[in-house]
Amino acid sequence: MTTPPVNEPMNEPRNALSPDVTFVIAAYNAADTITRAVGSALAQEGVTVEVIVIDDCSSDVTAALVTAIDDPRVRLIALERNRGPGGARNAGFEAARGRWIAVLDSDDTVRPGRLARMIARAEAAGAQIVVDNLDVLSLDGKNVRMFEDAELEALPELTLPAFIESNVIFRSEHNYGYMKPVFERRFLAEHGLSFDESLRIGEDYILLAAALACGGRCAIESSAGYTYHIREGSISRVLKLEHIDAMMAADGAFLRRYTLDPLSLMMQRKRARGFRQARSFLLLVEQLKKRSLAGALRTALADPTALRHLRMPIAARLRRLAARAPQPAPITVAAERSPLGNDPHTSKG
Repeated sequence: MTTPPVNEPMNEPRNALSPDVTFVIAAYNAADTITRAVGSALAQEGVTVEVIVIDDCSSDVTAALVTAIDDPRVRLIALERNRGPGGARNAGFEAARGRWIAVLDSDDTVRPGRLARMIARAEAAGAQIVVDNLDVLSLDGKNVRMFEDAELEALPELTLPAFIESNVIFRSEHNYGYMKPVFERRFLAEHGLSFDESLRIGEDYILLAAALACGGRCAIESSAGYTYHIREGSISRVLKLEHIDAMMAADGAFLRRYTLDPLSLMMQRKRARGFRQARSFLLLVEQLKKRSLAGALRTALADPTALRHLRMPIAARLRRLAARAPQPAPITVAAERSPLGNDPHTSKG
């Protein structure tokens, strides 16, 4: 009698015991939502799953709650030091055994048929990545669909130029950075793709952009299978100059690593201009708050577009700025979680 093969780590061939999907859930002080998130992952229909929860040095009972879940498909990885959202998810990627990897934030949920639909869509299209529509569930129970179904049905696949263009601050009407992609694990391993652990904001954008730049095809499932939960007590933050600087630096590294096609490069230039305008605007606002007329004048002369953005009330402009960022930062002028949701530290992780 032969010994059954053992499920392999990320960089080895799959075998018959590999589940269809590995859910990777980074968790930091997520005691109030982690059980719900894990439960929604375990409830997937039509696919086999494993759920890996990475506890990023929580100070609450998150780890204990995960340990108490009586299901062999759930594994807990307790990190010895806080690695932030990218680092926590990378730990999950390294331990994953599924053919596909799905990232789930610890305060969100997925619908039971989501992964079966997405995998079927990807395999029919010969794609290595797949995204879908999503819903935002507010505190009062109202559900808002992020994209019109018809809009996504009209897109044969998500391309790199379209993805970059949708992530241009101040310009984009349809930000595909809101989507939560599912990746073929073998594709990630073959191209050495993982989250940039130096980033605390924008790490999701860079990973998907890199996957597309490597030649990955991204199928689109128009139905909504992922639900963002806006919850009381969500951390509010301001999109700060250092956030813009970090994302600009990450884009620079991205461009040094990958050679883009002409259309993608054109969209990247638009994105860079958007960042420069956003930076000038935030700098101008900072100077005005300090009542530094000389500083405000220098900023305005260096980039006159900063003045144009002041036509809109500052609070509204900041709200739009955060909403258009490739990875959101909740903002102090709106005391609720951004639909994209990620707090740069907790990442829910």
